[in-house]
Amino acid sequence: MSVILQAIHVQKYFGTFHALNDVSLSVSRGEVVSIIGPSGSGKSTLLRCISQLESIDGGVITVDGEIAGFRLRGDTFSPLSDSQIARQRQRVGMVFQRFNLFPHRSVLQNLLEGPIRVQKRAAEECRQEALALLARVGLAEKANAYPNELSGGQQQRVAIARALAMHPQILLFDEPTSALDPELVGEVLTVMKELAQSGMTMLVVTHEIGFCREVADRVVFMDAGAIIAAGTPDDMIVRPQNPRVANFISAVL
Repeated sequence: MSVILQAIHVQKYFGTFHALNDVSLSVSRGEVVSIIGPSGSGKSTLLRCISQLESIDGGVITVDGEIAGFRLRGDTFSPLSDSQIARQRQRVGMVFQRFNLFPHRSVLQNLLEGPIRVQKRAAEECRQEALALLARVGLAEKANAYPNELSGGQQQRVAIARALAMHPQILLFDEPTSALDPELVGEVLTVMKELAQSGMTMLVVTHEIGFCREVADRVVFMDAGAIIAAGTPDDMIVRPQNPRVANFISAVL
């Protein structure tokens, strides 16, 4: 499988706080990689850097072989323009903890905003595709509803469909079930499992250890801004060799 995403020796600071410390990670097309670790370990910051919601202070991130946020001229990195960065961002879909839906727009309008306004695609084509995506996540009957009329699980499924409407090459999930009531978690994880089975490339920050074990191809453990260990779900969850990972898994389970 070809590599779609690479983070190479990535550094990120917030003031004097070293949020990402020499992080290197690659994700292949069709692969599902889960990132686990304690709060404040840099997991969400890594996703925000990949999606260019945060700039990096060192290293390189590439998506589909193209350097994110910069162009290499000789030995010098030149920042891209806002419009060039916006074009790059379309390759990366992001699903947030808090859904981030437009509250004043219907479910269908939320899905149409990006494809029509940003990608300049034909409205009717986008509408038919959006309706198909809503059916895919089990919300065909909610096309004309507004976010405040939906449960948290339904809103998160709309957010997933909205991300898919942009035809991303990779989907990033930032703890997509952490804001949900326990009884609503399953409906979101079911959609994510279906996406994984369909071949969608996914990088998932989560505390859902069962999802990691069942769906992920690889599990990455982060602590204090660094990747401490990585391996198969069995290596990381069932029989972890790293003591720090073993203690975390034991505490979570």
